[in-house]
Amino acid sequence: MEKRVIGIGGIFFKPEDNAALKDWYNKHLGIESESWGAVFEWRRKDNPDDLTSTAWSVFKKETTYLEPSKKDFMVNYQVENLAELMPVLKEEGVTIVGDIEESEFGKFAWILDPEGNKIELWEPPKGS
Repeated sequence: MEKRVIGIGGIFFKPEDNAALKDWYNKHLGIESESWGAVFEWRRKDNPDDLTSTAWSVFKKETTYLEPSKKDFMVNYQVENLAELMPVLKEEGVTIVGDIEESEFGKFAWILDPEGNKIELWEPPKGS
């Protein structure tokens, strides 16, 4: 397995005041977001025909999505072959959180780094 992470799939965090923070990012950095967040589209350097994206989302403070991490943020990394990568990570001693989940948005899995930061791994659906 050569490639593991191929890009940033998303940045997620939970602020004290969801609406105020989204407004700040809109006013000062121009990030216009829907209720769930925003998407930045880009093309892969090694495959310019492959249109992909990075999500930006401000979660509600009471979300449990970032657990078991105690941190208020999570980075989502894009990967090419999640089913192949997860057993390799487990064999390397990486803490796995839950099972691979699949939806119309792709395949997702979660791990913890040595400092307890939850990391989301995402394999986008083919052809997206």
